[in-house]
Amino acid sequence: MEYLTFALIAIATFFFMEGVAWFTHKYIMHGILWVWHESHHKPHKGFWEKNDLFFILFSMPALAAFYFGYAMNWSWLTAIGVGITAYGIFYITFHDIIVHRRVKIKFVAKNRYLQRMIRAHKIHHKHLEKEGAEAFGFLYAPKKYDPFGTSEKKLHDSSLKQ
Repeated sequence: MEYLTFALIAIATFFFMEGVAWFTHKYIMHGILWVWHESHHKPHKGFWEKNDLFFILFSMPALAAFYFGYAMNWSWLTAIGVGITAYGIFYITFHDIIVHRRVKIKFVAKNRYLQRMIRAHKIHHKHLEKEGAEAFGFLYAPKKYDPFGTSEKKLHDSSLKQ
């Protein structure tokens, strides 16, 4: 398979995974598997939480894609495995390290996109129960979560000062 096609499949899978993550987070994690996810919305002691079982569950499609992609010489399936894995790395970096600080790092989000994503996720965690939560995505949050308002408002305000 051509490198460009492989890369396009991996990138498309990465972005597709946001829809999968949103759906899974809203309807599975806040649904039938709330018994696992609840640990993430409640205070707990220690590093590990029952919610971490999702890491094992969600890694299985990527592992299967790598295994069968190589075994059957289906590079398109391997590319899907790369996209799923890249999304998983993004998720761990953004969700576990940047937002929840499960690994202690010095990081201040100065980027407006990251600030909006962090704010949306913190609003999601205002609800300690299964129902009532909002903002289920990890790559995208609507502009209503922008801590500074919309960019149009900011542009308008700056033009008034001139």
